[in-house]
Amino acid sequence: MPTAIFLMGPTASGKTDLAIALCQALPCDIISVDSALIYHGMDIGTAKPSADELAQAPHRLIDILDPAMSYSAADFCRDALQEMSDISGRGRIPLLVGGTMLYFKALLEGLSPLPAADPVIRAKLEDEAARLGWQTLHAELVRIDPVAGARIHPNDPQRLSRALEVYRISGKTLTELTQVQGAGLPYHVAQFAIAPSERSVLHQRIEQRFDKMLLGGFEQEVRMLMARGDLTPDLPSIRCVGYRQMWDYLNDEVGYDEMRYRGIVATRQLAKRQMTWLRSWPDLTWLESGDADNLERILARAGAA
Repeated sequence: MPTAIFLMGPTASGKTDLAIALCQALPCDIISVDSALIYHGMDIGTAKPSADELAQAPHRLIDILDPAMSYSAADFCRDALQEMSDISGRGRIPLLVGGTMLYFKALLEGLSPLPAADPVIRAKLEDEAARLGWQTLHAELVRIDPVAGARIHPNDPQRLSRALEVYRISGKTLTELTQVQGAGLPYHVAQFAIAPSERSVLHQRIEQRFDKMLLGGFEQEVRMLMARGDLTPDLPSIRCVGYRQMWDYLNDEVGYDEMRYRGIVATRQLAKRQMTWLRSWPDLTWLESGDADNLERILARAGAA
């Protein structure tokens, strides 16, 4: 089977810099595995690679969708497999880089047979949430599906609602159904994760990057998105970390300092969820953010793949 390389990690862990260095050492082409980088017009708040970085190492599957549209794991699998086939057909190595773990998992294992959405059950869940609170619904999920309950945050109503909906429709938990694997990925995959070993270091990197976004024009970027008139905070694009907090600030719902604080906290929570996925990920080689030996370690293992 052809070789593919996965480079995963939490936000602000240094994936992009390492991926570019890897492209200079191996005949790799990068495929982005990021549910925020797909949107065009959302560059600063998503920490999209700069023009210089893209000139050094072009990324596929970024800037492919308008922020008013949605994109699923199934959409990603379709697009990523097509890009991987094209790259391998050219005698090069697909290098998949990002932090959207659901996309990586779907690509590795295939999509599970989850039931379609049920508007009646979804409406009932929304009503229960309004009366009882999402924390109560999260406690229900923890009781019926502890694995999904540990992975899904109580403040993530979209995924929480979907997990409960799946159970009420099928009588089986999300964890049970997602263990039904597909045909798998027809590649020999070398998998790596990069992160600081100290959580405080990652938190510091997140705060520094968020402040860099603020200085780099993040507020103006979101003002331009708001000015379109067709985007709302309920869309997946505007729910991306940082964007929802800036949106609230521009709507005069919170002050600037509170927006900054909430944006940093939301990014830290995202990183925590990403790390939760990665800690249980099989066949994974861990790399330390900023370590000078990272490239050599990837080359050693990928070369044996």
